[in-house]
Amino acid sequence: MRAVRASVTAIAVLFLLAPLAVVAVVSFNESRYMDFPPDGFSFAWYTELISDTGWRGSIETSLLIAVTSAALAVAIATPLAYVLRTYRIRLSPLLYTLGILPFMLPPVISALGATVFWNATNHIGHIENVIVSHGIFFSTLPLVTISLAMETMDPSLPEAAQTLGADHRTTFRTVTMPLLLPSMVSGYAAAFVLSLNEYIISFLVAGFSVTTLPIKIVNGLRYGFEPTIAAVSIVFIMIAATVFTLFAIFGNLLRFLGADPAVIERQR
Repeated sequence: MRAVRASVTAIAVLFLLAPLAVVAVVSFNESRYMDFPPDGFSFAWYTELISDTGWRGSIETSLLIAVTSAALAVAIATPLAYVLRTYRIRLSPLLYTLGILPFMLPPVISALGATVFWNATNHIGHIENVIVSHGIFFSTLPLVTISLAMETMDPSLPEAAQTLGADHRTTFRTVTMPLLLPSMVSGYAAAFVLSLNEYIISFLVAGFSVTTLPIKIVNGLRYGFEPTIAAVSIVFIMIAATVFTLFAIFGNLLRFLGADPAVIERQR
């Protein structure tokens, strides 16, 4: 039985990693085509990511959007999660459902809604459109992480601070916020990585006026299959893998996925 499990696991890992391995090998191809096996070995396509203004500009744009939209997502989710979990208002389940609704719907629906909104406001083709749209769409992730942290927080801690004379604002700043910080960082990391790789919302909201890296990749595939596309794919795979590895090491990945904290403690 153990051999069967090991074989199934090995096949699954091989199935998942084989395409990435092919892309990684192709990214070092010496020719201008994504031939496999490669004709030679070269780092030229990685250096082109820096020397070519088109690729460099799309990378900088994607990083700017991801950094700011993830911060906006956390800024949206933090007060919402705090109010819903602290005051227990009657409409909390409905408001929480509305908070996670954007991520439950297909991205094209959220993209169409954002497009209609920006067209109605006559604010078209700006990078802030993408930032706001990504921030709203990916606010679901920090909302989940912060809500889980609020659920598992010891209620006696803020009560003790208020008993000692701290008002609600001071209690939130000195007690609640430090306890929520790991979950805020976790939600930020998840929103950051997904924003880097998001295509549909970016394309429908800004079109060709804002060229993010996914848009640049799709446009590049229309004119050929250069190894530069494979190189930039590997770079962003490494960024995503690094972020989530740090998340798993220093954060609480199981709790982010909704695991019961009591079960996690028993496993430890």
